[in-house]
Amino acid sequence: MSQRFRAPNTLRDRSALLGGLTPPASGRSSPELPLHAPSGHRYTDDLEGQNDEQLEGLSAKVKLLKDITIGIGNEVRESTVQLSQMNDAFAETSGILAGTFRRMNNMAERQGCRWLWYIIFLVLVFWFFIVVWWFRR
Repeated sequence: MSQRFRAPNTLRDRSALLGGLTPPASGRSSPELPLHAPSGHRYTDDLEGQNDEQLEGLSAKVKLLKDITIGIGNEVRESTVQLSQMNDAFAETSGILAGTFRRMNNMAERQGCRWLWYIIFLVLVFWFFIVVWWFRR
């Protein structure tokens, strides 16, 4: 079982892995099996250069993604704080409005139905001004 995980020394060497064979110049990033076997030393250097370029590109993309996720995390934290503050403000406003409506209902009960006539009168006056303004445009 332990021999299964041990790799022979030849597999750790890149030139031994390629076997000195080069694929045709197809422009692909993954080489195909070659039809002929020219000098493999230059080909391995080219492949290593391509691999290094691709690694640099991937590491730049990973860094960009990391920066984006850090920015998203910061934005979430700031939004959570703002939502918490808004929740506190709405709770306070809700308490103030509840007290105001309670006092207004107590006042309305003491005065009887007279406040209803005042509200109807104000709505009619407001409606009259809107109609006049609409036709004078």
